[in-house]
Amino acid sequence: MLNYIREKLSSFTKTDRHIAPLAVLRMAFGSIMLVSVVRFLLKGWVCAFYIKPRFHFTFYGFDWVRPPGATGMYVLFAILIITSILVTIGLFYRIAITTFFLCFTYVELIDKTTYLNHYYFISVMAFLMILVPANRYFSVDVFRKPELEITYVPWWTIDIFKLQLFIVYFFAGLSKLNYDWLIAAMPLRIWLPASSHLPVIGGVLTQLWVVYVFSWFGALFDLSIGFLLINSTTRKFGYFLVIIFHLATAWFFKIGMFPYVMIFVTIVFFSEDTHRKIIGYLSRVFSKTNTVTNNTGGYYQISVAKKRIIYILLLLHFSIQLFLPFRYLLYPGKLYWTEEGYRFSWRVMLMEKGGTAFFHVKDPRTGKRTEVINSQYLTDFQESQMSTQPDMILQFAHILAADYQQKGIKTPIVTVESYVTLNGSGSRLYIDTTVNLANIYDGFGHKKWILPFHNNN
Repeated sequence: MLNYIREKLSSFTKTDRHIAPLAVLRMAFGSIMLVSVVRFLLKGWVCAFYIKPRFHFTFYGFDWVRPPGATGMYVLFAILIITSILVTIGLFYRIAITTFFLCFTYVELIDKTTYLNHYYFISVMAFLMILVPANRYFSVDVFRKPELEITYVPWWTIDIFKLQLFIVYFFAGLSKLNYDWLIAAMPLRIWLPASSHLPVIGGVLTQLWVVYVFSWFGALFDLSIGFLLINSTTRKFGYFLVIIFHLATAWFFKIGMFPYVMIFVTIVFFSEDTHRKIIGYLSRVFSKTNTVTNNTGGYYQISVAKKRIIYILLLLHFSIQLFLPFRYLLYPGKLYWTEEGYRFSWRVMLMEKGGTAFFHVKDPRTGKRTEVINSQYLTDFQESQMSTQPDMILQFAHILAADYQQKGIKTPIVTVESYVTLNGSGSRLYIDTTVNLANIYDGFGHKKWILPFHNNN
């Protein structure tokens, strides 16, 4: 039996694949990125999130990432638009996708108040696309230089995207296997009734049994969809579920482009015949600018040294992908309360958290204590995000300490009285009010100044 498995695995990993899925993925990813970036600009979010704020909450270890001024931010987004187009059509592909990855990730790192799973997902996908020859078929690069065209690529160039998507879905489902989601039906118990105004279906969204159906179906969908898409006999049904699930979440929860990104890129699971049909249709539409040949030659050639580097990068990448969702186990306390190990773990729509934070700055020499007006430093969005996230509360305390030092207080004492509610559990004190946050520095260690969560029920 073991020999049979080894033979099958060896046969699988040595099998070359038609490059059509890579070409379709390139076009799908590039086009949806173009729409996403243009949408971001049209909504005025460049100004609201990156230009208007006086301060930005950087990720730990990335304090050097700063917005390059108003002109610089719009230049960055112009580059994102241009590179999205170039990726879509496959022109100067390597330069375009690398530039897109660097610019997009840079923007993402400027301020973690805007952190979303789908921004992280886009960076991850863009990174993986740098490693594959997605421009070597049905692209302007091939039209310019026909000798670039290849027909077959190694299995890993396609399957790394399937693996990445499988990880995203599976860990999203695994994270839903908790009391709040399955037993208390939170936070859908709060969110779904808010959509009761919707036509036709709105009336039933206030029913408790409907909330439980949504909760349990969401968990089962995420856990099983990867397996359904991998299996050729269930793939069409699985993709139908992908469309229904993501369109429903887009309709009910208004979560931006993430549902459409997933619908577009999940096409990569389909067979090469499906992708060749897609390209065949597109080639007829754009026959004046591109052609698709039916040759059986043209294999992707790569040096041993380059292949070894790519394999090391992939091993490192997927090791990190498997580690990050479990790192919360290194910390005590309730994950959704402390948020230690929460980000970058594919935990999607798992909590409803709100809070208020009152900061006080004390001059140790005079004993004078001043209450801070948060809006003098932060935008409304930044304040709402900061009030429930411990690392951002700490960062804001350091911002205040630096500001009051400039005002003449040599060693200001910064404390916070913060109240937070989690998944309808009731407001409670969040941060130890006796701790001088100005003397606490961020890191990967446990934040002992976060008060433990005790259920009041």
